[in-house]
Amino acid sequence: MKISESNFHCSVFDYKKFKNSNLPEFVFAGKSNVGKSTLINTLVNKKKLAQISKSPGKTKTLNFYLINKKFYFVDLPGYGYAEVSEELRKKWKTMIENYLKNSKNIKIIFILIDIRRGLDNLDLELINFCNYYNFRIIIIFTKCDKISKSKINEQVKKIIEQLNNDKIKIIPFSSKTKLNKIIILKLIENAINKSNNNNLQEKN
Repeated sequence: MKISESNFHCSVFDYKKFKNSNLPEFVFAGKSNVGKSTLINTLVNKKKLAQISKSPGKTKTLNFYLINKKFYFVDLPGYGYAEVSEELRKKWKTMIENYLKNSKNIKIIFILIDIRRGLDNLDLELINFCNYYNFRIIIIFTKCDKISKSKINEQVKKIIEQLNNDKIKIIPFSSKTKLNKIIILKLIENAINKSNNNNLQEKN
């Protein structure tokens, strides 16, 4: 799939205020500073579509980006940022959970993990939440250019064992080398095609 057009659409705190046209949504979730904005920018081949900050915790809303006028990328606030107040962390958690529970258009939730750090309890909590609500999730290991290929394989194996679920797809990724960028775009394209086919069948 080629992304020829990408634009910031809107930021909302309450998903119910988002006026969606029933376009597919692809969600990017993960800890602060894990590389969500960088991944989005890499996929759309722009440097500054999603704003990148050296200070974690900058994303405080649900940020929607309209892609090819056909679907959305949704950047969620990063979780686990220690310097944010407990009250604000609770608000973010409520906002994210309300969005995930209320949107009917989510096709894939990409959960980003820094490969050098692996999974922790917050990541597992999100994964379990998504599994409970039967979302399709794909784990993306970010910053894979910073470790060796053998270490990447070790981390993938370790997470499969942690999750006790070899059906969850795990994709190593690097914004620097563009590792597996094409594979991620292909997964998105396939999900859109499947959604379109399902809609046609429902109309018939």
